[in-house]
Amino acid sequence: MLKIRIVKRLNPPKYHAFLVPILSVVISLMIMGLFLWARFGKFEKVVEAYREMFSWPFIFDYGLPDTISKMVPLLLAGLGLSVVFKMKIWNIGAEGQLYLGAMATTWGALFLFKNVENSLILIPTLLLMGAIAGALWAFIPGILKAYLKLDEIVATLMLNYIAAHWLNYLIYGPWKDPEGYNFPLTAVFPESSWLPMFGESGIHSGVLIALAMVVLIYFLMYRTRWGFHLKIIGDNQTAARYSGINVEKNIILAMILSGALAGLAGGIQMLGVQHRLQHGFSPGYGYTAIIIAWLARLNPWAMIVVAFLFGGLMVGSEQLQIMMRIPISMVYVLQGIVLFTLLASEMIFNYKIEILIPRNGGEKSWR
Repeated sequence: MLKIRIVKRLNPPKYHAFLVPILSVVISLMIMGLFLWARFGKFEKVVEAYREMFSWPFIFDYGLPDTISKMVPLLLAGLGLSVVFKMKIWNIGAEGQLYLGAMATTWGALFLFKNVENSLILIPTLLLMGAIAGALWAFIPGILKAYLKLDEIVATLMLNYIAAHWLNYLIYGPWKDPEGYNFPLTAVFPESSWLPMFGESGIHSGVLIALAMVVLIYFLMYRTRWGFHLKIIGDNQTAARYSGINVEKNIILAMILSGALAGLAGGIQMLGVQHRLQHGFSPGYGYTAIIIAWLARLNPWAMIVVAFLFGGLMVGSEQLQIMMRIPISMVYVLQGIVLFTLLASEMIFNYKIEILIPRNGGEKSWR
């Protein structure tokens, strides 16, 4: 009887680390082109849409500052996710942790330290508050995963909704700006809490913090014993325990660091871009960071490039909405296709199909 099975490749191709992300993006853009062609009915319109998407976001006098600003939260959240993904702990809660960071920073800027005018003290304090809030929000599913074996995907995803509704309660309720013409937003932060800008470029100094975090995470993951322990836990938790590694403790620590980076992203977004908390301030940075982490194959340096390109994709999509009346949902479709093709490509390169055919009382495999 004919048998078909899927088996893991013992020696996957060395080039797949570079080919998989590129192949995923190319295929997703081709599929997206079919959607655009179906919408417009003209190939010229598809070419025009792609030209707008890949030119406007990367021209300095137009969309480049906005691209870099969007890169910062994507990069920080992606770095945080790479820490726990290394352990095969699936934190889907970066969005909620980013919300908590933004709320904590807002609380500090508008209420707790509203009379502090020294920026050198105020800004680091507010960013630290954001990081701590994100860390505490990630600590909850971390301890549930470590000691109660609760599925971290469900826990972190549900906490995203709690964070979003909590934010809405604040901006529609006690934190609502009485002079905001009834819009769901807070008052503007004091200028002493704003992140410094690079001249008139429109780029805030939060990008330097994000790049510093790249160096820190790379050092932790690839140059310390703790990073090596996380990799062992991700490969085999049982072997990690037998080697004397405290798995539960490391799960909690990794989740705390992951949440802290997402919370820091929320704080930087408040102090560097928004300068007030408002509904919809995040267009899904925490969710998009999942795709960024995987496209970069959890490599902090590669994440800079991927986050920059996805920041450009967001800016380009906003331009398409204005110029060509393309809904934002098309961009979400593109992101979903990227993730789907990425997973499919990983499957193709890391696994193979064996066809087993019985012959003379035995079995011979065709691979």
